[in-house]
Amino acid sequence: MSDRSKMVTFPNGVKLMKWGRKEEPTAESVAEEMRRFGYSVYDLQTVAPWFERSRHAHDEPEIRGAVLGAITFHFDDFPVTIEGGDILLIPGSMAHEVISHNGRPFSAYKGSLSGERKVTEHADGQGSVEELSRRRPGEK
Repeated sequence: MSDRSKMVTFPNGVKLMKWGRKEEPTAESVAEEMRRFGYSVYDLQTVAPWFERSRHAHDEPEIRGAVLGAITFHFDDFPVTIEGGDILLIPGSMAHEVISHNGRPFSAYKGSLSGERKVTEHADGQGSVEELSRRRPGEK
């Protein structure tokens, strides 16, 4: 972690590390930063503008490493927005929705301690990786 990085811990246990380097984040530098927390990185996902992911939780602690753009995680108590270079640590079983409130795509790495993706849906699964894979190219 860079000396300029700042870690904020929210009351619900979510942690956010803001990008502290002078250089712009790259896919490689974000993945490297994520691994320093002991997580296995398993997916680089890009979502379309105005993306919405319905309420869900990951069965174990989750890490997100934003590469490009901005997106907001909506927890029960408050929203947390991340942007390129930021690292978000979410405790296991913490329900949240994810929404990009803008017209730009967002890319981020995802990871977990085990390196596996285990999700519990709390809504309709809209915006899930499985739901996104069923869409035709260009379809919202």
